Amino acid sequence: MKLTLDDGVLSIERPSESKDHKSLHGLYRSLINNMIIGVSEGYRKELELVGVGYRVSNTGQLLELSLGFTHSIFLELSPEIKVETKMERNKSPLIILESCDKQLLGQVCAKIRSFRAPEPYKGKGVRFVGEHVRRKSGKTAASK
Repeated sequence: MKLTLDDGVLSIERPSESKDHKSLHGLYRSLINNMIIGVSEGYRKELELVGVGYRVSNTGQLLELSLGFTHSIFLELSPEIKVETKMERNKSPLIILESCDKQLLGQVCAKIRSFRAPEPYKGKGVRFVGEHVRRKSGKTAASK
């Protein structure tokens, strides 16, 4: 791949029209675009904790999650990620993550979500704000 910068416009040229070069061309274009958007605007993800007794707090870059287990989960976040937590009465606790690195932000969100993924029967767990969880009906009463 050949990168050229002309008058503030970065362009990528591929050496040939082979399938490998075409796929790498799209990949590099996407990665560079994500870096530019990350530096200029930044990325933001919001996670909500749905469930009775689920709590979250942070002290600096240390995130403490209480998700119904016998112990709290502590997660040390990298310095590239800015974290904020909100606990309001009668609302689900929120975790707000901001970063300029899209890949790192998505990986951290996936890690937090993996501690307690939303389950389909009661809908409890860690989910993204605005995410819809398909619910199942569960057991029905046996008729005699």
